[in-house]
Amino acid sequence: MDETEFWELVDDTREAAEGDPEEQADLLVARLVELDPESVLDFARHFESRYNRAYTWELWGAAWVLLDGASDDAFDYFRCWLIGQGREVFEGALHDPDSLADLLDDFDEDIDGDGEDLGYAADEAYEQLTGMVAPDLDIPPAPEEPAGTPIDLENGRQLAERYPRLWERFRA
Repeated sequence: MDETEFWELVDDTREAAEGDPEEQADLLVARLVELDPESVLDFARHFESRYNRAYTWELWGAAWVLLDGASDDAFDYFRCWLIGQGREVFEGALHDPDSLADLLDDFDEDIDGDGEDLGYAADEAYEQLTGMVAPDLDIPPAPEEPAGTPIDLENGRQLAERYPRLWERFRA
């Protein structure tokens, strides 16, 4: 599976789920079990590498503003959700996290921002196909600390200055 096929699966399932991340995860599992196990592992590698790329202080700050706080776990699930939003939103957010204010049509804190189930979709599909736990993907793990300059996530003034569009749209 190449990168284009990866993003097509993400986009197709998001659209079919009408943006509901839990439904998207279910649909993704259903689509992945139609593939061979190696293609499922390819999908998992694409997902994991993007998940690791999104482990940045800048993105954590944006998640904090969107979610009105984001613990370690909440930020993990946010990164899964962000991948589920598709290539344009994902890459745009990595390039400029404040651009999420423009990239997201709407955002419901009760549904959006938590894509935990998306993070397990490939593992679940692989296990359904093979009856075994997915092997190690041979992808370097994310560093222990997020990339970039640390942000005081508890400092609302600093967050408002760093993410003016997000702050204006979601916290003002």
